[in-house]
Amino acid sequence: MSENNTDGASYSEQMLESARRNNTELLLQIKVELKNDNVKLSHLINTTSEVITMNSPLHIGCQLGNWEWLDIVLDIEGVEIDHKNRRGQTPLHLAVMYANNEPDHGTFIVDNLLDAGANPTITDSDNLKPINYISTPNEKLSQLLESAEYAISMEIPPETQLDMLDDKDDTPSDSDEDV
Repeated sequence: MSENNTDGASYSEQMLESARRNNTELLLQIKVELKNDNVKLSHLINTTSEVITMNSPLHIGCQLGNWEWLDIVLDIEGVEIDHKNRRGQTPLHLAVMYANNEPDHGTFIVDNLLDAGANPTITDSDNLKPINYISTPNEKLSQLLESAEYAISMEIPPETQLDMLDDKDDTPSDSDEDV
């Protein structure tokens, strides 16, 4: 994969710029240049980050509330949604912080991140979960994050699911007793 296009900026630089400016046209241009290869595109998004903050393009889009850009990226298979920056924060942490200043739009973004599989139980380097970053009253945002945390706590781990299937196979059924 060629790292540069004709104007000299690397795909990583272009990706960061598209996230900063909510530039869906640039994002779609990169996608076309990568021949709509979701593996290459997700790899580019997952491995690109700002030097100081280590924010990925997804972090930047969430921090700035750039929904149009995020909407495209969240549909790309293989994009790492819970990538951590230098402070151990995920894009969900930054979306919650954005929601403090833009409650309706930020809550909408958080809701979509959760729908895309963002994990609300991940703690950052200060041992804070996204819900801990709510600094202004926002009942809808609090309920969204609490519900998502509860749903995760109720999930049955895959190992346990396999054990349950094994136990079910060992249990005699009614038809076994009739034989």
